[in-house]
Amino acid sequence: MSIRATNQADVIPLRPLPTAVDPRPAAALPGEPLWRDLVGEVLRRERKARGRTLKDVSDASRISVAYLSEVERGRKEASSEVLAAAARALGLTLADILALAGERLVSLAEARSRTLRVTGGRRAVGPAGGRGSTGPAGPMGGVLLAA
Repeated sequence: MSIRATNQADVIPLRPLPTAVDPRPAAALPGEPLWRDLVGEVLRRERKARGRTLKDVSDASRISVAYLSEVERGRKEASSEVLAAAARALGLTLADILALAGERLVSLAEARSRTLRVTGGRRAVGPAGGRGSTGPAGPMGGVLLAA
């Protein structure tokens, strides 16, 4: 067997790309949420609730505006040091951010469980409101990400 053959692996994307058959963004598909999305949602919600801009929090935390924006959008997996700095800039602790993200994870898991019970264990795929939608569950409006 060649080295090339032994180095090949199947890659299963966490977020499937939209296709011609199913053009909805991956964020609209049901599944387990990603931790970075939950933490980013919490950071953005708390920042906006305090009337702060990305620039304000960036300056106070010494995190670049671009990186902080990526973290808030769930594009970057921030280290605990970065999260703690952002939390301090918002007048919170790292424990506060993680607890809020944990509460959100529990509420999403409960909603997902209810959906699976109602559909008899089948995954109900419907318009869940894409990224950036608003709703009673927060800025992401109950969006579950496919894993």
